[in-house]
Amino acid sequence: MKIRTLEISELNQYINRVLNDDPILSNVKVKGEISNLKTHSSGNIYLTLKDDKSKINCMIYKKNVNNKLKLEDGNKVIATGYVSSYLRDGVYQLYIESIEIEGMGALFYEFLKLKERLDKEGLFSTTHKKQIPRFPKNIGVVTSPTGAVIRDIINVVSRRYPKVNIKLYPVQVQGASSAKTLVEGIRFLNNAGDIDTMIIGRGGGSLEELWSFNEEIVARAIYNSNIPVISAVGHETDFTICDFVADMRAPTPSAAAEIATPNLFDLEYTQKNRMLRMSKSIKNIISVEKEKIKLSKNKYNVQLEKAVINDRYMDLDRINLSLENSMEKLFVTKKNSLNMLASSFGSLNPFSVLERGYSIVENENGLVSSREKLEIGDNLDVIFSDGKVKCEVIKK
Repeated sequence: MKIRTLEISELNQYINRVLNDDPILSNVKVKGEISNLKTHSSGNIYLTLKDDKSKINCMIYKKNVNNKLKLEDGNKVIATGYVSSYLRDGVYQLYIESIEIEGMGALFYEFLKLKERLDKEGLFSTTHKKQIPRFPKNIGVVTSPTGAVIRDIINVVSRRYPKVNIKLYPVQVQGASSAKTLVEGIRFLNNAGDIDTMIIGRGGGSLEELWSFNEEIVARAIYNSNIPVISAVGHETDFTICDFVADMRAPTPSAAAEIATPNLFDLEYTQKNRMLRMSKSIKNIISVEKEKIKLSKNKYNVQLEKAVINDRYMDLDRINLSLENSMEKLFVTKKNSLNMLASSFGSLNPFSVLERGYSIVENENGLVSSREKLEIGDNLDVIFSDGKVKCEVIKK
């Protein structure tokens, strides 16, 4: 069969058609390690999948990007999609429709779905978080009775705050029935009536081993707990649904014990420093108040001196007024007495009778008291109250 000469575009179209029609390549699942991961401004993701022998260029369209899955170089993943070619360049690549990190698979997606649903319901909201008591009397622990978790918690609590009581509710921390026993432990401690703080946890493990702490029934039991719950599941890098719904998340069981208890040594040290600061503060207050009293005393003394001087001035004013009144009264009394004396003296004055119409007659020899002492032709002075006149005796 003779085949005609093909254009490059025709060849690329033929190759693309062959790839698209292949039943394996149209729905293939591969695993490999991510490298050269880049997110385009369009939202499409470009990457390379490789193993120790080969590699293939890949693309994820924006519509197929799982925003909940944080991909990065070095991730070992399982990708599902189809192989096709890019007509312009004649380069084939894998168009990924779904991708998951190897080892997580269905469980991880179940975790993400439950986390999203419970978050929307408000189970993770900070408004529902309860305060962890600062000085608990009884701490309830829901964990395995034989693991390192309970030993770590007891050691830390005994060292930090030995007066607290630890009550253990033993449970299975993994396996088919472990979630049920966790719920029973949470409810039992809530019904005990004397638990102040609850710690629920276990040591590290794989996603499958920690799965009981991702169960919805456990999450709702923690949410409905009347006792503040500290979640301490796995290592610092492990996160479970319990961590999000609990009132406090601790990276390790030992850290949970530290969160649940105060440090007695720190308390004593803090109390001592507080007493020293209080003593210093009281001394400062006393010193300041003494200075205030001193200033007030000086001010009072000045005011007292002014008040005494003012009182003396007032006394002088009263004395002066009293003297003036006394002098005036004395003056009036003396004046009245003088008037009375003047009146008495007036009645004895020989000239006072002149005012009543009488007169005094004098001659050159003096007072004439009788007509017998006068002769015709004598010159006389007749004295009246308002003056005197001269006259001559012409008849006797």
